[in-house]
Amino acid sequence: MSNEFYQAISITIYMAGMLLIGWYSYRKTSNLTDYMLGGRSLGPAVTALSAGAADMSGWLLMGLPGAIYVNGMVDAWIAIGLTIGAYLNWVLVAPRLRSYTQVANDSITIPGYLENRFKDQTKLLRIVSGLVILVFFTFYVSSGMVSGGVFFQSSFGVSYHTGLLIVSAVVVAYTLFGGFLAVSYTDFIQGLMMLLALIFVPIIGVFATGGPSETFETVRLVNPNFLDLLKGASFIGVVSAMAWGLGYFGQPHIIVRFMAITTVKEIKSARRIGMTWMIFSLLGTILTAMIGIAYFKKNPELTLSNPEAVFIELGQYLFHPIIAGFLLAAVLAAIMSTISSQLIVTSSALIEDLYKVLLKKEATDKHYVLLGRLAVLTVAVVALLLALDQDNTILSLVAYAWAGFGASFGPVIILSLFWKKMTNWGAISGIITGAITVILWKQAEGGIFDLYEIVPGFLLNAIVAIIVSILTFKQNDQIEKEFNESIALLKEEK
Repeated sequence: MSNEFYQAISITIYMAGMLLIGWYSYRKTSNLTDYMLGGRSLGPAVTALSAGAADMSGWLLMGLPGAIYVNGMVDAWIAIGLTIGAYLNWVLVAPRLRSYTQVANDSITIPGYLENRFKDQTKLLRIVSGLVILVFFTFYVSSGMVSGGVFFQSSFGVSYHTGLLIVSAVVVAYTLFGGFLAVSYTDFIQGLMMLLALIFVPIIGVFATGGPSETFETVRLVNPNFLDLLKGASFIGVVSAMAWGLGYFGQPHIIVRFMAITTVKEIKSARRIGMTWMIFSLLGTILTAMIGIAYFKKNPELTLSNPEAVFIELGQYLFHPIIAGFLLAAVLAAIMSTISSQLIVTSSALIEDLYKVLLKKEATDKHYVLLGRLAVLTVAVVALLLALDQDNTILSLVAYAWAGFGASFGPVIILSLFWKKMTNWGAISGIITGAITVILWKQAEGGIFDLYEIVPGFLLNAIVAIIVSILTFKQNDQIEKEFNESIALLKEEK
């Protein structure tokens, strides 16, 4: 039997498992809070790994190892920045956001939390936030679908459009029916698959390249600068790479996990699990790239046409086809976990933050859950249509989507949790400033404009939000009461 046959079996088992989880979650979903936030019932392990899997996407198994394979350890600064940012996100944002969203009218979305936190009677804050999420995530989902189509095309030789439809159909099915629980449970499994893949490929690979010392000596022969974090690095380059960590504070599909954990007390356990997963995964990614350099140097008859496929190619050469198939499934898991997380957050923005606010209609939870599923389907169809052409403009938009969300929501989220005198007008001004700065900065080139756009966007958002809040602050007893209640709940549950 051919390698492709064994690999197809592995992929089929994986996809069937994802659909089974979707069916199980469908049985446990009865109201809108269940569908959008899992009834705040996630345990620490599911919270941690689902947040990690939703975050990393195909970047972890393809983008980063490909960059390090080409440029060496100088591209590992981004991993360092992300690790620091993720840790600070768990410490600073997670516990306070979990307690504050419970106190602030049991908020189940980020725009809903912001409106409740600032008692925004204009509804403008919720609408602006919902629109930012809706627009950026539709393109983000489309990019994920493009990645899935390319994955099937390169791995199995099927057409791009066939791969696109397979990935879209499976991920939409379990997200549409199972909602947030399905997304979180599948992300948990996908996170485990990604971790195991990034542990076993380097372990087996290092034996194939002669052991640790010989492997790194071979890397030095290829390029003596590849093991140096600073060779080839510029100040702006290092700052830009480290600044990726700022993005964590404003990613709706990641911080919504903090709102869904059962209690504040479990966040410490979730943080330990999540950070352990992240550190091992990133180390595995870096080692995979280094081993790949040594492996292809020692086996010159083998060619690597695409550096971003170094993880996939190593898996094919080092393992039996059935195991290699599950390694391919881990790459697919990285892609699908992010698509599903973005779909459910976009669905919640459409229904909870735009439909209910703009139409002001009261209906049953069953009605809203049905609308939530229709929203998932609608966003997925639009994203699929955008992905049909593999349009590069979509992929270029996603290149700064992380910066867009981080600069739009990050400073506002942090200030809202730590500064009781922040106002709704400060939040609205900050979100708009951050988004516009990122978009405009991305269009410029050269000199200071080579700095990653999240840095100016984040800083200007914070400055504008603080100044406008000082100018528009009025004492509000209810806001002060809820702020104090959230701190009290935090202390009580710790």
